Amino acid sequence: MKNLIKTLGAFMLLLFAVTTISSCSNDDDPVNNDFFAGTYKGSISYNDGGSTSISTNNGSVFVTKIASGTKYNFAFSDSIPDLNGIEFEQKGDHTLVMVGSTATSYIRIDNNELKILYMKDGKTWTANCTR
Repeated sequence: MKNLIKTLGAFMLLLFAVTTISSCSNDDDPVNNDFFAGTYKGSISYNDGGSTSISTNNGSVFVTKIASGTKYNFAFSDSIPDLNGIEFEQKGDHTLVMVGSTATSYIRIDNNELKILYMKDGKTWTANCTR
């Protein structure tokens, strides 16, 4: 009887773990969620205008929506400095675009894609990533 209870307990724990992991969705929409966190993978780069230049086709960017509701943080892999507190506005049903975007400096995010060409203080971040 003791072994049956242990086996049943292990099975329930395994079922809970599998259900929890499989319930996470890549279709979370950064526009319509109060809290958003997602990892986008693809090409990323950074250049500080001097001696530091980082570029990879297998990088990642972890995106989180912060408490303000309109600002997001971008944590890059490969020792690329993070971008924090970037303000966004909604364009269309499921797309966010950085406030103040221009043709040469923008961040665009939706539930499937992240596109970054961001320049500040002589530094340049780029990303072309998907989830």
